[in-house]
Amino acid sequence: MTEAVQRDHQEPTGEYASRGDYHRLPSPDWDYYPTYVAKLAFVRRYLDALPDGAHVLDAGCGEGVLVEEYAGRLRIEGLDDNYSSAHVRRGSLTVLPYADASFDRVLCLDVLEHLAYADQPLALSEMRRVLRADGELLVSVPNLAHLQSRLHFLLAGRLIRTASEIKHPGDRPIGEYLRLAERVGFEVVARQGIFPTLPIVTRWIRQRPRRRQWMHRLLTRLVPVPGWCFLNIVRLRPGRIA
Repeated sequence: MTEAVQRDHQEPTGEYASRGDYHRLPSPDWDYYPTYVAKLAFVRRYLDALPDGAHVLDAGCGEGVLVEEYAGRLRIEGLDDNYSSAHVRRGSLTVLPYADASFDRVLCLDVLEHLAYADQPLALSEMRRVLRADGELLVSVPNLAHLQSRLHFLLAGRLIRTASEIKHPGDRPIGEYLRLAERVGFEVVARQGIFPTLPIVTRWIRQRPRRRQWMHRLLTRLVPVPGWCFLNIVRLRPGRIA
């Protein structure tokens, strides 16, 4: 696979063209920094629990940070529409270049929100197709209806987008993502929230993301209500197609 990826290497596009490999050394001033760090910690625990040699696809992996990190222990492959390298294959999530039932686990981390609404069920269907019957999809998505956003809706009549429409054209409340997953044939195994967005405190944390990371962790531990959280991490397994 590595040789094929090297032959097909192309210049990065999208945010990677303008920001470089920004996931490798994330800026401590990035307002998403504490949530990104917490998400990676969760995913690393998940991958650490897998048996040696498990076949894993990181779909929409960007620079392939986790692919490189776990390449020695897992049979892990990375695919991204905007990036390619020795560890990452260029390709679309809506037409995955893999045979049916190829993987024990699929990761899809902070990816679905970057897809158009019409492409989201296609991508989920493709990930279900390449999963083995006893496999599992681990997906993380920002939740358009987090707590601060809900309160803003009550006061101003609109939700707070998790990013601009250009960056997150497929922004949805977590409930809509879950219903999409069920419609294409997934069942929820478990769900966890990161960063309940309490008003005032959320703004305070985002002003100094790295320095106030301790409060971010404390909130997540004390108020672990997924529907109130900015990010949801969901474990899904293949089930019946609705």
